[in-house]
Amino acid sequence: MKSFLFNVRQSFEQMNQKLSDIQFFHKVGITYQVIWNLLLVALIIGFLLIVLAGGTAAGYFASLVHDEDEYTEEDLRTHVGSLTETSEIYLANDVYLGKIRSDVERDIITLDDIADDVKTAIIATEDEHFYEHEGIVPKALLRATMQELSNASVQTGGSTLTQQLIKQQVLSNEVSFDRKATEIMLAMRLEHFMTKDEILEAYLNVVPFGRNASGRNVEGVQAAAMGIFGVPASDLNLAQSAYLAGMPQSPFGYTPFTGDAEVKDEDGLQPGFNRYRTVLNRMYESGYIDQEQRDEALEYDLAADFIEYAPDPMARNPRLTSEILDRATEALLSVEKEAFEGWDQLSASAQNLEEEEMRTDVRNRIENGGYKISTTIDEDLYEAMNEAAGASDYYFGPNNSSGDREEVGAVMIDNRTGAILSFVGGREEDLDNQLNHTTRLRSPGSTIKPILPFAGALEAGVTQPGLVIPDTPDTYRSNGDPIGNFDSQHAGNLTVRESLIRSRNVPAVRAWWHVPDEMKTQLIESAGVTGMPPYEAAAIGGGGATVEQMVSAYTAFANDGTRPDAYMIEKIETYDGEVVYEHEKEEFDFVSPQTNYQLVDMMRDVVNTSGGTASRVPGLLNFSADWAGKTGTSNQDIDSWFIATNPYVSLGVWNGYSGSTEVSLVNRHNGMGTGERTQNIWANLANAAYSVQPNLMTAEGTRFQRPGGLTERSVCGLTGGSSNAICDEEGLVTTDLYDNDMLSRIDGLAPFQSELKSSMQRQLEELRQRQSSDDEGDDDASDSSDESSSDEDAADDEDSSDTSTDEETDETSSDESETDNEDD
Repeated sequence: MKSFLFNVRQSFEQMNQKLSDIQFFHKVGITYQVIWNLLLVALIIGFLLIVLAGGTAAGYFASLVHDEDEYTEEDLRTHVGSLTETSEIYLANDVYLGKIRSDVERDIITLDDIADDVKTAIIATEDEHFYEHEGIVPKALLRATMQELSNASVQTGGSTLTQQLIKQQVLSNEVSFDRKATEIMLAMRLEHFMTKDEILEAYLNVVPFGRNASGRNVEGVQAAAMGIFGVPASDLNLAQSAYLAGMPQSPFGYTPFTGDAEVKDEDGLQPGFNRYRTVLNRMYESGYIDQEQRDEALEYDLAADFIEYAPDPMARNPRLTSEILDRATEALLSVEKEAFEGWDQLSASAQNLEEEEMRTDVRNRIENGGYKISTTIDEDLYEAMNEAAGASDYYFGPNNSSGDREEVGAVMIDNRTGAILSFVGGREEDLDNQLNHTTRLRSPGSTIKPILPFAGALEAGVTQPGLVIPDTPDTYRSNGDPIGNFDSQHAGNLTVRESLIRSRNVPAVRAWWHVPDEMKTQLIESAGVTGMPPYEAAAIGGGGATVEQMVSAYTAFANDGTRPDAYMIEKIETYDGEVVYEHEKEEFDFVSPQTNYQLVDMMRDVVNTSGGTASRVPGLLNFSADWAGKTGTSNQDIDSWFIATNPYVSLGVWNGYSGSTEVSLVNRHNGMGTGERTQNIWANLANAAYSVQPNLMTAEGTRFQRPGGLTERSVCGLTGGSSNAICDEEGLVTTDLYDNDMLSRIDGLAPFQSELKSSMQRQLEELRQRQSSDDEGDDDASDSSDESSSDEDAADDEDSSDTSTDEETDETSSDESETDNEDD
């Protein structure tokens, strides 16, 4: 400083000497000492003022930021890199469905995948000294401050890209000197921690760009490029790049789309086009483009590149999208709970509270975490089946008095994997009809009979398909009410096969009585119908099961009695490819292969014999396959079902009224009963599926394969023994499949055959007595008497213990709610 003042003084003296040589100045009488002293005083005062102002400014700046948290490099990188990204949904075979609806749509992208014109346009427009400054431009800050203090009408702004990134990712949008000071400090710090390219990449991934063609808010250049022009950011041309680069200054003022996803009118587009021309001029002035490129871009028809309305998955397939979102949330929630240390030590109430908090957090991450959600849904099957459901109005009855209409729920599952290939959640799919009827608990009616009562009775060794369980009057053990059939009649002595074919209730309830309690629970859990109680009403549909649960249970029939758990979410990955959830196949042992095939073979007759309740189905199909199925109608015709399986897939359909109140279906509509209408709907969906996936629906000609351990045997269905006169007269000598382990004990098999055998012994004795007292005594009568005696002797050889009563087995709870379920 001394040196500076000395040089100034020396120069001044030299100048003064020259002036002294001039007569005029000499006469003035003002010596240079006086002038020098005055100048010296002014310089000192000015310097002190500058120091004071600088100190004051520094102190004020320090006071503004002294309460701010200290941000380390890791803190700043974390904040800058914490970008929300819209999750994407993929159907089977990696078919892209779309993005999950969220507040903001964003796709994270690397700088190398962004067109160079976008980068230069942004720099020329938003921060021309980006590669030169260290986070701030003092001149620009001073200009912006003076404009703010003077309340100038034109505000040019003073924020660099680095400052804008700090404001967007670290600080709030609050307008204050405190926030601005912190912004400056953090911008300068960020420049020391990150390279220019890292800062530019982060900026281009967070900056807002208004709305896309779906009417949704977009941030980041990739989402903007795809949502406005329909091309990735790497393929943007100069004109498109310049247009996008101009938008961050006023995203919603310059965006070409309205909130209703419509292109703005000419007046609405003009501000964006004006800004676009400004960007091109700045690129030209900065030397990024030449005049020819600028002029060519100015003539470019940008409006022609705006894409048409592009509905998101929620608008296009709301039911499907909602279902996937819910299931993806539950999938990740299961991962979170598994990783939660001490989860099992929490009380039930604590688990519930913790689970709700975790679910909220997981849901937010699913929506905004940039996940890739891969599902099992086949696009072609889904579209074809839902279109077929919408075109089946003829088979649905009229709306009821409450305005509710008959609805449909259908699911198709791959038997080999448990993958849900398609579903129909209702007759229409739009934002007003998102309820998924496949996941609602309904009474499954008689479709439960192969799953619980007859599966249990066969597996427990209580009966076999060719043996009789009488369809005669009986009452429920829980309340003494009579067990009813759909026709309010009783068919007498029917084999198990015939009872299933004709869907009789009394034999099913009686069979369920004699299934051990432990096996009842095991069947319910392994079949996945956990809403069904282990009480007697469950034998005919008392309880609740979803369409998905019932169809999943039927997949066991194609897997030798082993059920693969049904699933829809295949895998969930982060945007950088990390797998955070992947489905693992889970299988449940339902029944033995021998019992399983016996059930399949009986259900074939439901579809393929003239007396079967679904015998009309084959004639409704455009193809043939080895189908095994079962009909079902709940009490008072509230629910109507048909489920069938072939070696490849299982398809089930439910229909009923959609309201919360249980309402009976119309008894007849367009000349058809409830069961017939349901089967027509099922056939329509099956035919639609066949039109796009014929191999699945025909199972490529494959048939259910009979396992070892089964033998065809002709026996008397009443006793399980050999034929006799009474059995012949009843027409109950049947040829059927028997488990080899049962062959040695089916004669007089407890409990049904032992009772029937005792009754037959009395009848045979009466027959023998009548024949013995016949005065004619002809040879034929004698032969007949010998035959009767022989049969009687054979019966007498049976152990009398086989006639014990069945009172010890499986009483149901006396407080059970009982309903009679019917079938067509």
